[in-house]
Formats: sequence, structure tokens, C-alpha cells
Amino acid sequence: MAARRRPRSAAPRRVATLSVHTSPLDQPGAGDAGGMNVYVVETSRRLAARGIEVDVFTRATSSDLPPVVEMSPGVTVRHVSAGPFEGLGKEELPAQLCAFTAAVLREEAQHEPGHFDVVHSHYWLSGQVGWLARDRWSVPLIHTAHTLAKVKNAALAAGDRPEPRARVIGEEQVVTEADRLIANTADEARELVDHYAADPRRILVVPPGVDLDRFTPGDRRAARRALGVDEDAVVLLFVGRIQPLKAPDLLLEAAARMLADDPGLRDRLQVHVIGAPSGSGLEAPRQLEQLAATLGIADLVRFLPPQHAERLAEHYRAADVAVVPSHNESFGLVALEAQACGTPVVAASVGGLRTAVRDGVSGVLVEGRDPADYATAIRAVLARRELLSAGARRHAGGFSWERTVDSLVAAYTAAAADMATAHRREVAGALLRPARSLAALRPLPGAQVAR
Repeated sequence: MAARRRPRSAAPRRVATLSVHTSPLDQPGAGDAGGMNVYVVETSRRLAARGIEVDVFTRATSSDLPPVVEMSPGVTVRHVSAGPFEGLGKEELPAQLCAFTAAVLREEAQHEPGHFDVVHSHYWLSGQVGWLARDRWSVPLIHTAHTLAKVKNAALAAGDRPEPRARVIGEEQVVTEADRLIANTADEARELVDHYAADPRRILVVPPGVDLDRFTPGDRRAARRALGVDEDAVVLLFVGRIQPLKAPDLLLEAAARMLADDPGLRDRLQVHVIGAPSGSGLEAPRQLEQLAATLGIADLVRFLPPQHAERLAEHYRAADVAVVPSHNESFGLVALEAQACGTPVVAASVGGLRTAVRDGVSGVLVEGRDPADYATAIRAVLARRELLSAGARRHAGGFSWERTVDSLVAAYTAAAADMATAHRREVAGALLRPARSLAALRPLPGAQVAR
């Protein structure tokens, strides 16, 4: 094993990024891949562009995966063997954290001490690994939760499974141990304090960004031609994993309500659902299609698999409204991507969506879960689409991955400086302790000295 070394306080040269349960190479929108994957990819690439090398450690889920993949110049993805390659659910991964941690420590041990300058863990499973790596390497642990069990459990969809107690305990431990906690929004920062007793001094609010070069406004007619969508269609778009938490069923119910209120809309209305079953949604993978049939709108709903970013941008441009009806979101990157393409958003007024969408300017936030309220909000956006489209572009323009990475580098550097300061105080204290011991041997005034 590598020897412990004195902490550094300068900007990092190399970051160990931990993403245990999902790989940045996975396609977002299916399985466990979502906004967190996008976050890791985009921040890692931009860190590398600044000369900060990034090693991303993730669990191997196939024997066909190479041990090491260069995702982009300066970013290396390391596939760690920990447990069976396939058939292992996220809830079973805690039993494999010891194997995963051992592999991470062995990789560092192959280099000179001080190979990594900081550990950045994503999600609580990674935080558990990062906790041990931080102590072993004497480097700061930066943690981004992405979702919090206590918050999710407080806003469960009907019939959805609550997050287990083991996860709650694991999150509490990581929150206590991390040198910096990265919160996506001020709301999430408050949740960390209120639900997890986090130290506010160690929390930094760092909003995620959007790729403003990829997700851009474009020719809506051209986008519709490319996707085979009629020019006069009214297109409602959902993008995300198909699971109760994301609530795509609410969009279908809202669309059915719109048709009930205006039957003449049937010839033009289309609902596009992009994503794949995930989480508890895997237990009934055709439930959404069955709901569409029950509501009498099966002919209006187009189900599409997850799309690569370039194609996804076309879908955003082709849509009239993007709908994000989640029960909870730590941020909601889909909403930001849609707005960057000039598409206004109707979203649930929950969690990070209150930051990702500016109510009345870039879209509409909806309180509650009533499909009638969503139908009303969608109609309101359609009536003001051009104005809200301009507001959406302006709002999204305030978020960029460069800005996110600026804050992350500052967090890394400040945490390292704090650790170096603590180390110097520890050394100074150790030097003083022997002097105090010698002073204690001197006789007190008036004391008898043995001869």
C-alpha cells in the first residue's frame, strides 16, 4: 500500500472520481444511468481540459468490458471487478463495497505516494468507498449525493418502494465524513442540514450545467422533418427513465384530459416518451403502454428508446413543450437541456426543478399531482410559447458546465488547503507536547529535591 503523505494545498493535478453503481460510458435514460452520468462525463472532460487528470472508477458489469478505457484525453475510466458482472441490482451493491475499495486502493498503490490529490464521490455507495480512500491517502473527500434517501422517501410515488434503512445510515455516515458536500441547489443544501445534520460550513451550492454548444435552438421545422413529425403537430415530450419516481404516467393522464376538454386536438396531439424502464419500473415494463391504451390515446403516444445527445437535441427542438412531472428531482438536467434548445418546460414544483425552471419565464411549475392542473399548465405554455421559448433560452444560458467546474476546482483547492492547515497544526501540537512533558519534570517552587 502507498504510504501516507503530507496533504497538498495547491490546485489538484489528478482527481479520483468514484461512480460505483453506474458508468459514465452508459447511455443515460435506461437502467441506473441518468443525470448523474451526464454530470460525471461533462465535469470530467472539462477538468481534463484544464490540465487536471481524472480517473473514474466504476463497477464492471460485463466481462467484455476492457479494464481501462480512455473516455477522452485526460479522462480514464477504470472498470473494477466487484461481484458478478450481471444480474446485480443497486440494492445488492453494498455487499461489494469492500471488493471495490480494495481495487481502488491497489490502483493507487501502483504509483508513487500522492498520485491522487482529491477524491470526488458520486452517490452514497461511492461516498463509502471515498471515505476510506480519503483516510488512506490523506486527501480531501468531496461528495455529491445526487439524490437523498430521506427526501425520496418523503415524496414516494404510489406503490413505489422506499429507500432502505441501510442507505439512510450510509448517507448519514458520508455526510459526516466528507470534507465538502456539493449541493445542486440551495434547497438541497437545506435538506442536507435539516435531514442529515450536515455542517453548513462544508456545503457548497454548485448548480449543474448544460452543454450550450450541443443543446442549442435550431430550425423546428427541420427537426420535425428529421424525426418524421407533422409540421402542425402539438408535441409533448417526456425524457427520462421509466419509473414511478419520474411519473411519466402523469403526462399521459394530462394529455387525455386535454383531449377530453378539446376533442378537436386529437388530429394534432402527439406524446413522445423517450426512455427505458428502470428501478421499480422494471417490475411492470409495459405498464405505461397499457395506461395509454386504457386512456384511449395509444395511437397518439410514441415510445422511443434513450437517445444519444445529438439526436436528443433534435427531439427537444421538435417539441412544443417538455414535461417533467417527477415526484422529486435533485436538479432536473432534462429541463435545462430542453430550455437550452428553446423549448419551454412544464415541471413539478419540487426539489431542484424550482431552480432549473423559472416559473412564468422559461416555463410553468405545477403544484400537486392533479392531471387537470398539468393540462391547464400545458395549454398556458402553448398559448405563450414564443415568449416562453425566448425566456427558456435566456434562463438556460445562465448555466454552463464551465461554471460548474470553476466551482468544483475551487472546492477541491479549498478543501486541500484546509486539510494542509489541519496537518500543520497537528505537527505543531506534536512538537509542543514533548516540551510540556519536560517542563512537568521541573520541581515546583519550594519543592524538596531528592538527593
